[in-house]
Formats: sequence, structure tokens, C-alpha cells
Amino acid sequence: MRNPLRSEADAFRFLLLTIGYFALIVVGAVINTWLGLVVFVVLTLVVLYVAFIRGRDEPPPRVASTMSHPDDERRILVIANETVAGDTLHGMIKQKSEGYRENVLVVAPMQPSPLQHLASDEGPGRQVAQERLDVSLAKLREAGISARGHIGDSDPLQSIEDALRTFGPDEVIISTHPEGRSHWLERGIVDGARDRFAVPITHVVVDLDAHRSEVR
Repeated sequence: MRNPLRSEADAFRFLLLTIGYFALIVVGAVINTWLGLVVFVVLTLVVLYVAFIRGRDEPPPRVASTMSHPDDERRILVIANETVAGDTLHGMIKQKSEGYRENVLVVAPMQPSPLQHLASDEGPGRQVAQERLDVSLAKLREAGISARGHIGDSDPLQSIEDALRTFGPDEVIISTHPEGRSHWLERGIVDGARDRFAVPITHVVVDLDAHRSEVR
């Protein structure tokens, strides 16, 4: 079932529908108690149908970029933690921007520990993410790629959705560790991104220990 509060517009629409729902019940009850009960039952059945039955039959719309940019510019979003390294990833960025002015944004999602997450303590996780981001941007500069970056939401999918609205990428590159060492792959982040977002997504696996990387 789709989360009705995924965006501010959805939240506002949900609020209006909720107010209307209770208003109709109150009006019906004022006119007649039984009428109010009937209105309550009918509206509740409609809500349940839309939320559970229709919601399962119709997949949520894929999120697309909402920003425009000059035609000669290619915006590339790189989502990674400590894996913005390797010739394959750097070559993929250059390939995606060939013939265009490259505009690269690196987003390093926070990765708080379970205890920090429960305590809502973002400080340590943000500091570590900033250190990873600084190293990543330095590696890109060494490869001749001009890029900027910022810290993203701890949920990589939310980080991508936020960037679609504020950056407007033409391409998304997700960089992960290999299978068995990547929490993102265990959580299905790459497949989830391809299902959720209407933008080309490339998955690059970077094995820092073996100094090897490849495109999936």
C-alpha cells in the first residue's frame, strides 16, 4: 500500500480528505443519528476499498525528476557510502556525461548504528558520513571529475527521491559493495530504486579489498 504522506502535496490532500470525512459524519449525525451511522459505514468502506483493494491492484506511480536544466548539461546523481572509488565508477560517470557539461552530485546517506537510530541521535552518523563524502569528492577530483555533494537521509531510496526534487538528475548511479558485504543489496535498494523511480539507474559494484569494480 502506498504511503499517503510521501510528499507535502500528498500530506495536504490527505488532511483535506480526513477533514471532509469527519465533517460528513458530523453533518449526518446532526440531521439524524442513524443517518450519521450510515454515512460513517459507507465512507469507511470506501476508504478501506481504496486503501487495501485498489491500492494493491494499482502500483504507485514512479517518481520522476521535477527540475529542468539546460540541454547541454548532464546531471548525474551518485548514491554511495564509502565506495566512490574505482576506475569503473569514474569511467561510468565520464561516459554518462560525454558530450555534455557534467554536473555531478554525490550523496552519502547517513548510516547510524541501531542504538543511534533508536535514540534519534544523528550527530555521530552525520559526522562519519561527512568524512566519507569528503574522501569521495577528493577521489573524484583526482580522476578529473568535478563534483559536489551532501549528506543524505539514512534511507538511500529517500535520498534519491529528495535529489530528484532538488537536483533533477538525468542519470542515477548506485555504488555498492559486492554481495555478502553490502547491506544495501541485502535490503534490495537497487531493485527498489528501479521500481520506484522513472530515471535510468546504473548499479556499480566496487570491491575495495580486491581493487576491482564492475557494472551490473
